[in-house]
Amino acid sequence: MATDSRPAHGQSVLALPQLSLVALFVTALITAQVTASKVIAIDIPFSLPLTGNLITVPAAVFAYALTFFASDCYAELYGKRAAQYLVNVAFAMNFVLLGLVWLSIAAPTYEFSPVAQEPFAETLGASTGIVVGSLFAYIVSQNWDVFVFHRIREATDGDSLWLRNVASTASSQLIDTVIFITIAFFIFQGLALNDVLALIVGQYVFKLLIVGLDTPFVYLVVGFVRSRGLLATPDPAAD
Repeated sequence: MATDSRPAHGQSVLALPQLSLVALFVTALITAQVTASKVIAIDIPFSLPLTGNLITVPAAVFAYALTFFASDCYAELYGKRAAQYLVNVAFAMNFVLLGLVWLSIAAPTYEFSPVAQEPFAETLGASTGIVVGSLFAYIVSQNWDVFVFHRIREATDGDSLWLRNVASTASSQLIDTVIFITIAFFIFQGLALNDVLALIVGQYVFKLLIVGLDTPFVYLVVGFVRSRGLLATPDPAAD
């Protein structure tokens, strides 16, 4: 006899927007880890202290910026506790990624493989400093982002979405940048302090530009989901 697999009345379900934001967050996070080894240089139309008019950032900055956009949308729509679950479960997925990448590197290479072992391992096998720095920066900055977002939400009685989006993302991106650069380049690679500061300044300025661009899209996503009644059944204990 066939059984009805649909959720019972009142049971929480994962709505399409919620599933989409989870998928976007995890996809962007994993993409950031995979693309972190490439460093790009960007000319800017003004000069900054320590960096001049050229800033260098990891290619992962584009994907990583999406994680803050997704987590802010998620936190606004589904609550603090749900956002914390998202951040911390995704943190565990970093280790799944690392395990799969290291397994792929360790596996024997077919002699006619279009990609040789050395460039494959060089590109995907991030250094210890990069791994430690990115993981530690992630877990601190993303949890800070959720915390600040909801503190401002409580203080403003749910108004001023733009303020909590900008303030939480800008402060968490600063934390992320300082922790990552300090661990990966100063502690592990022994880079000179002036070079470390230049990296921090350049990367943070670039991230701030992205922060300013994502706020309208946060409003767009949150407004669309709410106006169409697409929220999943809320959990009364979520916050």
